[in-house]
Amino acid sequence: MKISSLRYLVAFADEGSVSRAAERCHISQPTLSIALQNLEIQLGVQLIERAKGHVALTDLGHQVVAQARRALDETRRVEMVAQTGRNPLTGEFRLGVIHTIGPYLLPELIASMRRTMPAMTLYIEENMTAMQADFLKYGTVDAAIIALPFDIPGILTRPLYDEPFQVIVPQGHPWGRRKKIASEEVRGDDVLVLKAGNCFREQVLDACPDISHAEGSLHQGHSIETIRCMVASGYGISVLPASAMAGPYRSDMVRAIPFEKPEPSRRVALAWRRGFTRPQAIEALAQAVQAIENPSYRMIATT
Repeated sequence: MKISSLRYLVAFADEGSVSRAAERCHISQPTLSIALQNLEIQLGVQLIERAKGHVALTDLGHQVVAQARRALDETRRVEMVAQTGRNPLTGEFRLGVIHTIGPYLLPELIASMRRTMPAMTLYIEENMTAMQADFLKYGTVDAAIIALPFDIPGILTRPLYDEPFQVIVPQGHPWGRRKKIASEEVRGDDVLVLKAGNCFREQVLDACPDISHAEGSLHQGHSIETIRCMVASGYGISVLPASAMAGPYRSDMVRAIPFEKPEPSRRVALAWRRGFTRPQAIEALAQAVQAIENPSYRMIATT
């Protein structure tokens, strides 16, 4: 049985499409299809249902995929152990990051990593917190940058920095000249939040509990960038992480106002699997984050 066939099968399971799985594996669609058919012949079972306009894993296929993930993770561990003996800061590193952090942290982080570990090839997997937890457990990513709390069995975390929240209002809003805003003032039907399932949404509702009293009437957006545009158009107000209003993300169409102390914030951390075989890479990544000079991030000193 070829390891490549297991990789193709897992790619198909993740993508739900032969064409997308082939693209992800950098091979042609016929090559991937033949490899999956040969795997079925070798195992003597049907892993994939095939019908006109429809392909999907069989029940047995799902079980084989789960075992294939474990086998591939162990294969990666063998490769990493060998690589660690040479140089743990070379080769590939797969970094997960959640949507509300990635666009704002990654430009500076990638530049910092190029200075500290230029021989490392970085692959980014941006997704929601729940998916990052699965990616870590199944070995899809080596580490992930997430917001705490992140209590997952077998996963270690290291706090990196705290990031305050800010209220954003459109130009001409009555709060436009305010220096500070109290969290209890952020309420009413014009408050924009992210859709359910996003951890930043829950952090905002915790920080401004009066918002959640009108759960059914909340205006919702799919991303921070969508919410920023909605605020700029005068559709409402919102609460964003400070980095989303810093540097290139500043806009003359919206005004960012700090909260009164104690200001709500989120704690951003690095997460990785217990027993990960390249601890030097985790340490180097954490140091690369802490080398970033951005007033939106309040770095947490290592102990």
